[in-house]
Amino acid sequence: MRDMERRFIPLTPLLTVDTVTIYQGKIVLIRRKNPPFQDHFALPGGFVEVGETVETAAAREAKEETGLDVELIKLLGVYSEPSRDPRGHTVSIIFLAMGKGNLKAGSDASDTGLFGINEIPELAFDHKKIIENARSDINGILSEMQKHDDARK
Repeated sequence: MRDMERRFIPLTPLLTVDTVTIYQGKIVLIRRKNPPFQDHFALPGGFVEVGETVETAAAREAKEETGLDVELIKLLGVYSEPSRDPRGHTVSIIFLAMGKGNLKAGSDASDTGLFGINEIPELAFDHKKIIENARSDINGILSEMQKHDDARK
């Protein structure tokens, strides 16, 4: 193939997704099975596959890592700091989600955990910042859940 016939493929950041998933009134975290940040807690998430929407990728990654089916509630933001992942520049689309089903570790997770908004442990990547930035959205969902539970009593 001649040089002029080659397609130009630009070098760009990798695209990832993460979910702040609420389940049983708590935030779902996974314990990472692999480096980087092996054995640290993190939000469920991973890389978007070619031909996949970010919404589909978020639901797939949540299911693979936690066993939960998720309903995406809201786009929380885009995190793109070039140093956020030691493997290289990634851009992550973050969703707030509600989980249902049976929580169990799978895929890249060695374990799962449920944590209150004020009980978040040390986290991988910039995930603690993501949770802090989403605090008002998380509290809003938890408040609505409490009202619904109180109304059923």
